[in-house]
Amino acid sequence: MAEKEKLRIDKYLWAIRAFKTRTLAAEACKAGRVKLEGNNIKPSHEVKAGEVYQVSKGVERRVLKVNALLENRVDAKTAVNFYDDITPVEQTQAFKSMFQAPILKRDRGAGRPTKKERRDIDELKDDFFD
Repeated sequence: MAEKEKLRIDKYLWAIRAFKTRTLAAEACKAGRVKLEGNNIKPSHEVKAGEVYQVSKGVERRVLKVNALLENRVDAKTAVNFYDDITPVEQTQAFKSMFQAPILKRDRGAGRPTKKERRDIDELKDDFFD
């Protein structure tokens, strides 16, 4: 566990296992999915202890506070000590509930839905997702 005074954000996000590869972390920074105080940052941005970053990864949104700098990738149990996940509870529950949504399936060979079936499906979706 080597600590360093200067560390790039892409390397830090890779080391704490926020992204699988450093390239993915750099691409996320370039695409504007990593923010500091609401502003997009470059992959070369230097990380400082105490800063709070908003990281978007697919549909998942996380807010991470830097506790200490970590240069090399370590196991997940150790990596947790180098940041605090301060994501609001309602945001994490919304992300988890997406995976518990009912799966709407039609029987194979049933053909396209009729107008009435389509209205029923749309109504069910509106009731569940609103």
